[in-house]
Amino acid sequence: MHKSQKAITAFQDFLSTPLETLLQQHLATSAEAAALALFQDVAANVPAYKAFLAAENIDAATIQSLTDFQKLPAITKENYIQRYPLTDLCRYGQLSECDMIAASSGSTGKPTFWPRFFTDELQIATCFEQIFHDSFSADTKRTLAVVCFTLGTWVGGMFTTNCCRYLASKGYPVTMITPGNNKDEILRVVQELGLGFEQVVLLGYPPFLKDVIDTGLARGVQWQQYHIKLVMAGEVFSEEWRSLVGERIGSQNPCYDFASLYGTADAGVLGNETPLSICIRRFLAQHPNAAKALFGESRLPTLVQYDPISRFFEVENGTLLFSGDNGIPLVRYNILDTGGIISYDAMLKFLAEWGFDPLQDESLATDIQPARGIHPLPFVYVFGRSNFTVSYFGANIYPENVTVGLERSPIPQWVTGKFVLQVKEDADQNRLLSVVVELAPGVEASEEKRDAIASSILFELLRLNSEFANYVPKEYQMPQVALAPTGDPEYFPIGVKHRYTRKSSNF
Repeated sequence: MHKSQKAITAFQDFLSTPLETLLQQHLATSAEAAALALFQDVAANVPAYKAFLAAENIDAATIQSLTDFQKLPAITKENYIQRYPLTDLCRYGQLSECDMIAASSGSTGKPTFWPRFFTDELQIATCFEQIFHDSFSADTKRTLAVVCFTLGTWVGGMFTTNCCRYLASKGYPVTMITPGNNKDEILRVVQELGLGFEQVVLLGYPPFLKDVIDTGLARGVQWQQYHIKLVMAGEVFSEEWRSLVGERIGSQNPCYDFASLYGTADAGVLGNETPLSICIRRFLAQHPNAAKALFGESRLPTLVQYDPISRFFEVENGTLLFSGDNGIPLVRYNILDTGGIISYDAMLKFLAEWGFDPLQDESLATDIQPARGIHPLPFVYVFGRSNFTVSYFGANIYPENVTVGLERSPIPQWVTGKFVLQVKEDADQNRLLSVVVELAPGVEASEEKRDAIASSILFELLRLNSEFANYVPKEYQMPQVALAPTGDPEYFPIGVKHRYTRKSSNF
């Protein structure tokens, strides 16, 4: 099919197909069959994958079942994306089959390029439609969408911009503006345009959106008059964070005022929070024992729902693999995220065993029954990269545990939310848990603040992390907190992607 006809057909399908129909495809089509069909297509038409299979002595014709499929070696950036020319990673070895290239910096800082075609974005637009329709009722409310992701070659800003425009084309009363990550410009457009709409949606990375909101409050912005909604991506955050930010924007119901995307530059959006998934996550945040029984770890992952036809997930050795069609089609791709998958029925059964029925929870009670945002889609949970933990007396300490400690009142008034967690050894080789915390602009360090932060972090570590509570001797449990000014060049250099953990060191 010619590119123009391919684009016209796909766009017509997107515009004419109701969201509910799109989200019910998995009920009529086997996700396993869709994954096998993708494999056969990629094996036949993508030169790099042909070469990859040949190097592994695999005959594509022998892959006939899910069991066969699951024996295929996983692909990674190292063994696949970085090994073959960019053109060979595309169908027919033709980069011209794509119309746009995005970049991701990754953890190494060296960009990886990801081509895609217009049609690849339409399946991602369905995730945005799910959020705007189910969470924000943007099909009936005049909505200003403010894109606060970085613009340019980086994937988030342009992906979000395009998908919001597709929703407008589908008939949603959505108007978009793209200040990017220019904080002053974001505040200007919200104040000058926001009251002309029934709601304002800010789309960006969680810590940046919080900074925008806090800066606005300091400048006298009355956020509640704009009926703010937030769409986020890129980082795990706590439910305490959601509640804190919700309070500052005047949120009436966090389940319907927030949505986080699980997305990657590699494949766009893989899943998204729904009112149902948020309701469940907020219950689990209040019941750490249930969360650990469900997820197997003493930290709360991102929890989203996904379309198994669009993105086929597997779990191998605690790591997520996914297959999906893109400008660079991916088969059993290992992005190095730890996590797992839970079917819709299994999730409800588990929660029932803990005495909770999210479908009857008051946070999902609306005038419309059934409530928006209730779909029998499977869940995927994502912890992120496993190398972002530190080991202390045999206990795995997660940045997420510390984050919650910085979100208990009155600490959020003093800090930006950034910190560096590491294990240090003193001259006698005694191990100490060190947390360097970045102070908010204009806030002075004090012994009282330091002690309050240390006590709050300890409280949450004991509450959330049973390994810490049981493995670490009491005399070593209190973290050693140091307070650093905003933009400290050693720990919090401006303009550099922040890392919340460091390797052990001596002092």
